Amino acid sequence: MVAGGVGQGVGQHGLGPHVIGQRVVVRRVVRGETGPSGGPALTDLLGTCVAWGDGVCVVQPAAGAPVTIPLGDIVSGKPVPPRPSVRDRVPARDAQVLGCALFADLETEPLGDWVLRRSPTATARRANSVLAFGPTGLADQESDDVAHEQVVAFYDNAGQRPIAAVLPDSAESSLFEQRGWVPESDDADTVFQVSAVATVARALRAAAPPDVDVLLDDLDPQAVASVLVDGTQVAAGVAAFDRDWVGFRSIEVSPEHRRRGLGLAVMGALLDWGAERGATTAYLQVLGDNDPALALYAQLGFREHHRYRYLTRP
Repeated sequence: MVAGGVGQGVGQHGLGPHVIGQRVVVRRVVRGETGPSGGPALTDLLGTCVAWGDGVCVVQPAAGAPVTIPLGDIVSGKPVPPRPSVRDRVPARDAQVLGCALFADLETEPLGDWVLRRSPTATARRANSVLAFGPTGLADQESDDVAHEQVVAFYDNAGQRPIAAVLPDSAESSLFEQRGWVPESDDADTVFQVSAVATVARALRAAAPPDVDVLLDDLDPQAVASVLVDGTQVAAGVAAFDRDWVGFRSIEVSPEHRRRGLGLAVMGALLDWGAERGATTAYLQVLGDNDPALALYAQLGFREHHRYRYLTRP
């Protein structure tokens, strides 16, 4: 039976004034047309409900003009989850490659679809590990063994301990574990978080960081921000811009100056720097058991994109 009114419609299909502003799917009758079974033709419409009242529902599809649907034509419908944002649909590997911009002297070398990374100055594991997200992409039938041998040789030749960044419970994690690799440390998994630059900017304004002078050193495509007190650096951070993403690392405040909002002031300056260059997505990385940092970043609008861990050869 086709829903004929607001009360009846809400009871039958879960739609009603409460779905205004939500993404919905609506099955409706196409008046004047016959369906394959000989009954009325039906069609589905996906979009955002922008109005409900006066006997009609108005849905705005992703493209084109709004569609006005008489309530009596609605056969079924329901709210559906929001469409994932573009940044959420970026593969984890691609997000990690964008993060390489955070290290100015990073040396990278492709190993099939993996990326060997090494920095002569940075000690961060993400700057000194193989990015092994997804299959190697090598054509050799013994590609797993070949890739493993080349990873070990690359870091042995550099005088470094071989480390692999892998997604939890992935085939790549198993590849290394089957060859005796173990967790690199007792650290929790690293969480890669993303947000819209506009969202973070609004949250920072609401947090009202202190009115302090933040020194910004533009080293395009990187920037370093710092706060000095009596000539001594008490807070600092690094950002990098690549395509339309701006990333943050090493946001640090000296212990005696914490809980004063200096870290937010540093991040705000770096965020503005990225926004001026056209960044629309912000990202950072934090250990999964760092509850205070996770809570702070959640308040700024960051959410988990993916998480990963490090393995090493014992």
